[in-house]
Amino acid sequence: MSCIHHERCGQAGEYTDEVWRRRVELAAAYRLTALFKWDDLVATHISARVPGTTDQFLINPYGLLFEEVTASSLITVDIDGRKLDESPYEVNPAGFTIHSAIHAARHDAECVMHTHTLNGTAVSAQVEGVLPLSQQSMLVLQSLGYHDYEGIALRDDEKPRLVQSLGSNDFLMLRNHGLLTVGRSVGEAFIFMYLFEAVCSIQVRALAGARPLNHIDSSIIATAREQVKAATQGQGAAMAWPSLLRRLDRQLPGYDT
Repeated sequence: MSCIHHERCGQAGEYTDEVWRRRVELAAAYRLTALFKWDDLVATHISARVPGTTDQFLINPYGLLFEEVTASSLITVDIDGRKLDESPYEVNPAGFTIHSAIHAARHDAECVMHTHTLNGTAVSAQVEGVLPLSQQSMLVLQSLGYHDYEGIALRDDEKPRLVQSLGSNDFLMLRNHGLLTVGRSVGEAFIFMYLFEAVCSIQVRALAGARPLNHIDSSIIATAREQVKAATQGQGAAMAWPSLLRRLDRQLPGYDT
């Protein structure tokens, strides 16, 4: 049974219960990303706001594989880029640019997740972007923004354009780059990424079939939120997240140390 289910475990005594729980959940998201094979060596990143703050967030040590990330190894940084934890590792500079911009602008974004998956990046290179081809695409399409590629995200002057591209959406396609989701919890951001990746995988396969495609009507897409709420009995991402943690406990334990 992982530390997520207990008040104290491992290094948890150094943190409040709420902060330690956030650390464990974020470490779990990193391990699950590796388990689903969405990682890109040490590139890409997931961040989570430090509970009780508006200007601090947790992010991975730059240089660890996602399967190596633990709750205690995560690094706290502030919006200005100052590292607030003792760590032999630095923070991915592109990760800081993207995540600091979104956390500063979107106070509802408790977690921000970014990937470079092959299918996600393939669709990000397609001019039309996400097409209404699958049931999964409905939820993405009703809350999706696009951001044009400006090179590796290292410049502060890109931040306002990135924030504008995201707007109030939960999903952002970074053109020629990859996928990004925001969530009101770590679990929600991860489940949103699962949907986003599924949408792109289905689209790549559908287009590869070289046959006429059937598009979902926009009137159906407009009711996606209500449909998902009914299908999950109002729980949304909270329905699947605990089961993912149980899978992680079985297949890739150790994240909660």
